Amino acid sequence: MIAMITKIRTFISEVIAEMRKVSWPTRRELVDSTLIVVFASLMLGAFVSAIDFVYSRGVTIIFK
Repeated sequence: MIAMITKIRTFISEVIAEMRKVSWPTRRELVDSTLIVVFASLMLGAFVSAIDFVYSRGVTIIFK
């Protein structure tokens, strides 16, 4: 039981040490990155929707 507690404490201290090494983005960088991801996701969604619409119309015309 004590060995398990020691392993958990070691793990937590190692995690804390690694988290101190992380290069965290600034608030502005985070906002900019988030906006880029949201915009790219919307553009990809619009593109896939347009392709789906064209293909579904094409299949409807072919099988009509």
